[in-house]
Amino acid sequence: MSGRIHSLESFGTVDGPGTRFVVFVQGCPMRCAYCHNPDTWDMTGGKIMEASEIIEQYERNKAFYKSGGITVTGGEPLMQVDFLIELFTLAKEKDIHTCIDSSGIAFNRNNAAFMEKLEHLMTLTNLVMLDIKHIDPEKHLELTSQPNAGILDFAKYLDEKGVDMWIRHVVVPGITDQDEYLYKLGYFIGQFHNLKALDVLPYHTMGIVKYEKLGIEYKLKGVPDMDKEKVIEKKKVILDGIKQRRKELDNF
Repeated sequence: MSGRIHSLESFGTVDGPGTRFVVFVQGCPMRCAYCHNPDTWDMTGGKIMEASEIIEQYERNKAFYKSGGITVTGGEPLMQVDFLIELFTLAKEKDIHTCIDSSGIAFNRNNAAFMEKLEHLMTLTNLVMLDIKHIDPEKHLELTSQPNAGILDFAKYLDEKGVDMWIRHVVVPGITDQDEYLYKLGYFIGQFHNLKALDVLPYHTMGIVKYEKLGIEYKLKGVPDMDKEKVIEKKKVILDGIKQRRKELDNF
């Protein structure tokens, strides 16, 4: 089984636990205003690679991945679910820790064929890093050009299946940094028993040069990098929402 691959990274340190072999797949329906990989959007781009080729490349440096594994990111990995199933099947045969970094946009309980494949994939997946761009439906649509209902439902699905989940959220000045929405995000994810970590990431402008090269308008032009010190404060707001939800559930 082959997949469309944008690029490979041999020593990823921010893509799940430990040092990881990172596979960037090609293709994504999201159009996040702050996306720093717009070159992965095209569904027909990238290099065609076999799942076995990727495992072979992992094996060359496997000594470095003892506490890590393979992470598939993108683009949107779940747009190539058949490829992921084969890749992770081969990985499990070699006892490799598997992680998917996903926006969740492909999730749809009404698509029976997709859900059957996803059920299989989840039995091969150790961790899902889920990027929640914005908790508010309207603001999410403005920010990404896509609704968030399916994304939030994907988080619920992962909890139902008992698949470990890390939540990622990028804090953008004036766009995703309002305490009201950060607290709501925390309150939402506070219900999940499978929540293992929360990564709150500062927005940066390093991807602008890619937009210029591709001739794509950068929608957040003029928005400054997020102050890393303020990100610590904003994470506390999300944690407050988590604590409140868990307190209510404990008292239920």
